[in-house]
Formats: sequence, structure tokens, C-alpha cells
Amino acid sequence: MSGLHEECGIFGIYSKQEEDVASLSYYALYALQHRGQEGCGIALNEGKSISIFKDKGVVKDVFNADSLPSNPECRMAIAHVRYGTTEVDSRTKIQPLVITHQKGSMAIAHNGNLTNDSELRQELELSGSIFHTTSDTEVIAYIITRNRLCSSNIESAIEKTMGEIKGAYSLVVMSSSKLIAVRDPWGFRPLCIGKLGDGYVFASETCALDAVNAQFVRDVEPGEIVVVDSNQAKEASLVSIKTFCNTQISALCVFELIYFARPDSVIDTISIHQARLRAGAFLALEHPAQADVVIGVPDSGIDAAIGYSRQSGIPYGIGFIKNKYIGRTFIQPGQSAREDHVRIKLNPIAATVKGKRVVLIDDSIVRGTTSQRIVRLLREAGAKEVHLRSAAPKFLYPCYFGTDIHSSKDLFAYKHDDATMKQLLDVDSLGFLSSENVTKLSDHPGPSFCTACFTGVYPCPIPKNSENDQHVLPFKGENRDEN
Repeated sequence: MSGLHEECGIFGIYSKQEEDVASLSYYALYALQHRGQEGCGIALNEGKSISIFKDKGVVKDVFNADSLPSNPECRMAIAHVRYGTTEVDSRTKIQPLVITHQKGSMAIAHNGNLTNDSELRQELELSGSIFHTTSDTEVIAYIITRNRLCSSNIESAIEKTMGEIKGAYSLVVMSSSKLIAVRDPWGFRPLCIGKLGDGYVFASETCALDAVNAQFVRDVEPGEIVVVDSNQAKEASLVSIKTFCNTQISALCVFELIYFARPDSVIDTISIHQARLRAGAFLALEHPAQADVVIGVPDSGIDAAIGYSRQSGIPYGIGFIKNKYIGRTFIQPGQSAREDHVRIKLNPIAATVKGKRVVLIDDSIVRGTTSQRIVRLLREAGAKEVHLRSAAPKFLYPCYFGTDIHSSKDLFAYKHDDATMKQLLDVDSLGFLSSENVTKLSDHPGPSFCTACFTGVYPCPIPKNSENDQHVLPFKGENRDEN
């Protein structure tokens, strides 16, 4: 497994109308900016070739009126926002990636992380492949290319590739004539389909569909390949390949509901906003408190705070003003960068908390540093008591599927017992959502969730003898599929 783990946002568009697919991709990336802030890119299909525009930075800095690519003849594009846990020292690491081979060109954008990356990379290198990045996206691209040389079409090559790669991957792939969406058999990462005029779009979240005025059609099923062919004479239609559907128990990353996704998105029929309200309600039942006001940490803790307030009857108040020009601290690589951002990101409203017993709701407590700083801000603003509640269970195990949790030694709840955590955080009480209730965040039957970072029960085989395992708890999970 590579040392680079990504939680990214992807988008693809095909339109037969006179749509400016570059501008629409730009709008979609803006909507997905919360999923990655280190780099972004847009690849345009120009018939016989694919042009790529990408760089380090956020969308508004990389693309502007002068630099936004434009080609009125383009009918297809894919786009990507990148989050990585290592600094981006070169635009080479920014996606989409473009590969040129004997049968043409291909662009690919990926959200997720492979669990058999190391073995595949070694095999490819021994056969002569030369890698330019440490990303497993390049591994996927090379395997598709290898399979393409002996396949009748690119979707068949992708189907063969799915039999070789393991782990989390939602992909958008673009060839000279086709736009293809792919989701791994477990459905770790979200991917949905939208209708736009006589064309289609694919996106990590429905908020990106809203940004381009596309109508939601459905989610890509776990294990499904969805193909749009631009050579079709009439209105484009979807072709679905379901060879790998229903081969595994679905395992949508539950952290998508807790933190990653935007609250206005719907993932696998689950409203993110409603899921977070339910998390807060469960917290109120599991960890009640005698308090005067409930506040949430902006932005992803607010919905859970409202849910806690409604369930408990304790009034909800606005406790913090957020600097909207500062990015998310959890997805900043390096601990010092996170701490610097927290200092200027939030400012407490003293009128809400001064002299009050405060229930503070945060989406999660991962490393503990951010929570310590936020509690300190409340104390300085005059809060009489602080009762901290986490809308996620305790993080105890590494994630191998794309979330920034490399090893247990980095996790606050793994390193400390409840009493020590309470003391270090300087709170009057502390409560975490139970792992039982985190699987009930959907109010209707839907996908199963991956909760491995809380429970240690991994839905698929994990890398063996990984360097990330040298200083962590022994693996205690159960693999549902050992093949």
C-alpha cells in the first residue's frame, strides 16, 4: 500500500448540447471543494486528444476567467479535487491523470485507496512500468491500459481491472468516445448519476449535480460500471455492467455521513442533514447532560447539535463564528498546519456561553488537538461548564480505504482512557456516539456501513505486514471475504 491516502471529489460530464463542459466542471469542483483543497484539475476531451489543466491550490486559485480551459467543441470532461496527507510538492500528483497508449488516450480521476497497491505496483514495475507518482490512481490507470491492449473496448478492460484491484475506488474514466463511472464492490466511496439535457454527469455528491443544474437519477451501485458513449447518434443512454454487483456486503464509509459530505447532499438515498440530526438525537439519549445551551462546532457539528437540542429540550445556540476563508483543519496535512488553522478559524460568541453550562457537539474527536483548542476558547469566553459530545464513536483503528487515519498511535481515544481524555480536554463530561447507533444514522433500510476505524472489523482483507501496523493494536477484525 502506498503512503498516500486520499479523500477526494470527482466529477464527469458528457453533453451533446452546446454546453460549456469546462465551466460546468469548474462549478462542480467548487461544490466539491470541501472534499479536497490541495489541488484540482480538469481534463477535456478534444476528440483525438485529451488536454489537462491542473495545479496545486483551491479551485478559485487554480482556475479563473483567464485560465479556465474552454473549447466549444468539447463534449466531455472529467475533474478532480485532491486531498492528500502529504504535501503536494509537484503538480504531477494532481489529478486527473492522462495516459496515452496504442489504442488512444485515457483520463482517470479516483477517490479512495487500494489495499493491494504495493503488490500491483511491484508487479507492474517488474514488467517495465515506470511510475511518476506514489498514487494508486496511477496503478489503476496502468492496469486498465494493460488490459485495454487485449480487450475489445475500454469498459471490458475496466471490468478485467476490477478483478485485480482491491479496496476503495470510485472512478470516472474518459476515453476518446466514452465517459465511464466505476464504483468498487463494497461501495466505500460515494458516486452518483445526474441527467443534464441530453447528457449525463457523474459526481461524488449530489451537491455537485445541483451546482450544474443536473437532475439526480440514482447512485452508482457498488460494483457497477456505467458507460456513456458519445458515438451514439441520438440522445445518450446509460449502459450498465453489473458483473461485480452484489458480490460483497456493501460498506459505505460511515464517516461520509458524519463529516466528509456536505449536509445538503444525499448519498445512497441517505440525507446527510437528517443523518447528522439523528446522530445528535442518539447522543442526547446516550449521554444526557444538565446544561443551559447546546452549541455545535461549525460546520459539520451544527446539525448534530440541533438534533441533540431537539431530543434533550435544551435550547440550541450559535456558539462560534467561523472564518469562512479558512479550510477544514482535518484535511490539512501535518499537525502544525492543523493547529495554525484552528487558531484563526473559530471565534466564540461570549453572549451565548458566558456563565452557561454548555453542551458542545463536534462531529468527531480524532487527534484531540482541535478539541482541546475549542474547549479552551469556550473557557476563555466564560463558559461555566463544558460537556463535550462526539457525533462519532471513538477512533481506535487505522483506515486502509482512504481516510486520514494511518495508525492507532495517532488517535486520541486509543492513547488515553476516558478519565485521561476528560482531563486533557478540560471538560466536565465527555461522551461518544456508540458504534451500535452510528450504523443507524439512516432512517430507512439502506447500505451497510464500514465502521472499521471504530470497531476494528474490516469489511474486506487489509494489507498484511503494513508499516502502519508496527505500532498499533493487533488486528481484531473479521474479513468477510478472504478471496
